[in-house]
Amino acid sequence: MFDFGVRAEAVEIGAVVPGDELVVDADVVMDRGFTLPVPPTSAWPWFAQLGKNRAGWYLPRWVEAVLPVRRRALRRIDPALQVLVPGDVIDDWGGAGATFEVVRHEAPGVIVYWSVRGRVRFSWVILLTARAGQATRVHLRLRIGGVRRRWLVEYGGGLFDLLTVAGLAAGLRERVT
Repeated sequence: MFDFGVRAEAVEIGAVVPGDELVVDADVVMDRGFTLPVPPTSAWPWFAQLGKNRAGWYLPRWVEAVLPVRRRALRRIDPALQVLVPGDVIDDWGGAGATFEVVRHEAPGVIVYWSVRGRVRFSWVILLTARAGQATRVHLRLRIGGVRRRWLVEYGGGLFDLLTVAGLAAGLRERVT
């Protein structure tokens, strides 16, 4: 199966991470991971400002070239977007009124988001870990509970998640170097 360079390591998949307790009875868990060539303190600001109506979703330049200018993500750190505190609500691309609430924001390593949309519950975790050679391992975990068609979320949602995280990884690699 294709991993597009965002395959989580076995230790990441098996780990208990902050936010797992928010959707204990998850029907679907998606783990993705990639490495950035900078230390966590340099990668962190990009994640702190990530999101719809914030810095955007980082995609590579060649993908953004076909998007309207207003839909392209920032290519710089914006100091005004660096502060997130538990309770902050940020917009999500999951449809009208879709949001995530910040549960934890601990620089430079952990962001935990939570959302409820009808009967479906989500937790989304971003973990940054220092690696040898001034690198950062990025581990993303999405837990989803209350789904009606598990197979659709696993395969359709899984493919969408794979492609968006692959785009994010490529877009971040362009920006951090």
